[in-house]
Amino acid sequence: MCIAVTGSIATDHLMAFPGRFSEQLLTGRLEHVSLSFLADRLDVRRGGVGANIAFGLGSLGLRPVLVGSAGLDFAEHDALLRSAGVDTTWVRVSDALHTARFVCTTDDDQNQIATFYAGAMAEAGKIDLADVQRATGGLDLVLIGADDPQAMLRHTRIAHDLDVDVAADPSQQLARLTTEQTRTLVDGARWLFTNEYEAGLLQKRTGWAAQEVLRRVGVWVTTRGSDGVTIASADAATVEVPSVPAETIAEPTGAGDAFRAGFLAGVTQELTYQNAARLGCALATLVLESVGTQEYKVVAADLVARIDGAYGHAAAREIEPLLAGVA
Repeated sequence: MCIAVTGSIATDHLMAFPGRFSEQLLTGRLEHVSLSFLADRLDVRRGGVGANIAFGLGSLGLRPVLVGSAGLDFAEHDALLRSAGVDTTWVRVSDALHTARFVCTTDDDQNQIATFYAGAMAEAGKIDLADVQRATGGLDLVLIGADDPQAMLRHTRIAHDLDVDVAADPSQQLARLTTEQTRTLVDGARWLFTNEYEAGLLQKRTGWAAQEVLRRVGVWVTTRGSDGVTIASADAATVEVPSVPAETIAEPTGAGDAFRAGFLAGVTQELTYQNAARLGCALATLVLESVGTQEYKVVAADLVARIDGAYGHAAAREIEPLLAGVA
């Protein structure tokens, strides 16, 4: 199974605000917000949607192909990804720009306010997915993650032309995309990923009601934080999967990306959607318990124990063989 993960590669600047954003917002004044939050902590880590998902897949024993654009400062991050089992051959390294920057502040309720600077990500459209297909001997799945919008559209078009399954994950770029662009990214995807807020925003962007979205995709997976995951399709009953409790929440950034990695690892190795989501939720919890999106380590016995505790012995027994090659 050859999975190409397209999406951003970034350096994350993660800050913590000891309070609640909601308490600083004035009713009736939201059209003119001017706020500054004094953060207690700053952690600089390696990240990016594409890199995070590829790292998660690699940590589960797969060998994903990362397709994205990084900057002059990529060498250390490259080494980390390769050590995790990620094929970085198709990462374009800019000779003029630095890697993208993600600056995010999290409050005590795990709400986040973030800004993303593209940097070298702006060159992602120069990568031809058809070349990746030829060089790898054939792609089985392409995840289209948040990236330069034109690159996302081009990758989607080429993947459909090549008759390769698409997992659409527009996430943070929904705020930047037009109606037609969003429709192009969604229509025909085998899997669509959003979080709960993005689900509403995606419907607003496309102008499609939920049933129309479901008519155009195979399966729509919506993450809902501590409330777990909803898996919906046009021709099957909706499945609700609870989250795996975290021992402590260190920093939430990247938990959704880890879920996507676990879910895709599961479905591409023939787990049911429910059990694939359970694996994704367990992996997401590892991220919640660490600061940084690629700082966790998968230990098979620990992951199986978490799945057992959250979902029972039967689920753990079905998922455990998938982790046979993981330390």
